[in-house]
Amino acid sequence: MVTTPPGLVIKASPYSVEETETRFTQILEARGLNLFATVDHAQNASGVDLELRPTRVVIFGNPRVGTPLMQCQQTIAIDLPQKVLIWEDDQGQVQLAYNDPQYLGGRHRLDGCGVEAIKTISGALDNLTNGAVAP
Repeated sequence: MVTTPPGLVIKASPYSVEETETRFTQILEARGLNLFATVDHAQNASGVDLELRPTRVVIFGNPRVGTPLMQCQQTIAIDLPQKVLIWEDDQGQVQLAYNDPQYLGGRHRLDGCGVEAIKTISGALDNLTNGAVAP
């Protein structure tokens, strides 16, 4: 069982890290979202003779949604574009996590500005990630 750090939404995946990532990126592409990069932390670790369970971060976004948030409070740019972490935990269970948009709104004190964008992002992230981990 994963203890959820504040500000994260975590979902279990019945698939491997690789398959979860593939499913997620296919959903992004089908929805026309920008896929900026995937960081394979385990591969990077092996490059310096260290071991790490499969751990990947998918970086993606939509400037039509993110830009208004930055117009409200530019500091939110440190948390954009969106990221999804997919990893295998110490029990062998694959997990998927992302930053809770409500948490980010509070962290950056959006205070009413960007409320609709936060709701839109929250719903979109829930839908995107549910699709990636659905059996």
